[in-house]
Amino acid sequence: MNTVEKNENVRAVGRALDILLAFSEDDPELSAGELLKRVDLSRPTLYRLIYTLEESGFLVSVGEPQRFRLGPAVARLAHVWTATLDLKTVAEPVLRRIWDTTQETVALFVPRGNMRLCVAELPSPQPLNFKRGVGYTERIVRGATGRAILAYSETDAEVLRSYAQGTSVNLKDLEAELAATRKRGYSTSHSELISGAVAIAVPFFDRNGQVAGSMGVFGPEVRLDSARQKQVANLLLEESVRLSESLGFGGVRAAAR
Repeated sequence: MNTVEKNENVRAVGRALDILLAFSEDDPELSAGELLKRVDLSRPTLYRLIYTLEESGFLVSVGEPQRFRLGPAVARLAHVWTATLDLKTVAEPVLRRIWDTTQETVALFVPRGNMRLCVAELPSPQPLNFKRGVGYTERIVRGATGRAILAYSETDAEVLRSYAQGTSVNLKDLEAELAATRKRGYSTSHSELISGAVAIAVPFFDRNGQVAGSMGVFGPEVRLDSARQKQVANLLLEESVRLSESLGFGGVRAAAR
């Protein structure tokens, strides 16, 4: 195969991927005409690539007039991708960027019923710091990283009551804080679990749009004043979008305020 043929093959692969990426949750079915508006291809080239993608199971045609949707081969790839996905590996560059910028302790939490579990942590290099370590668990109703998860979970008052049972958490105060978290997109805590410690946390989401966990930055209040907290919150929100996208989520759930 000569260089020209290799370049043509590479371009054909790129064009086929453009066709597949034209589909979304909002547009699961597209006609040839609609595809032409989304990809820069001639009609003959589009139909040739559609035929190839249909043969491989990446597209299927439906209805009359003819429309196209993603096929079972896409589902197989998605299943393999999901089954082999390692959260800590995917999150590591995100956590590292936050750590590089803040120089504070950064941690990743996932929900475990009425608890939350730390699955990754990068301790602050500064002499005065706060850290708990991988494997640390805490009631999900306590602390910023817990409330960042709860605020976007499908939990009613009865579930919240059961989660708060045996703690000093006031249910009305908790519900108010969860509403505030949803409004601004992030949660905070001050001297709640450790005296003098401040935490800022945001949720991240999986491919189904469900909250998958939270990321938090932890440090002393002498370094994390209100202005610095807002800066950190904006950074966390930006990085949570990147982490959610890496997990397959294509929407927007949290926004800086």
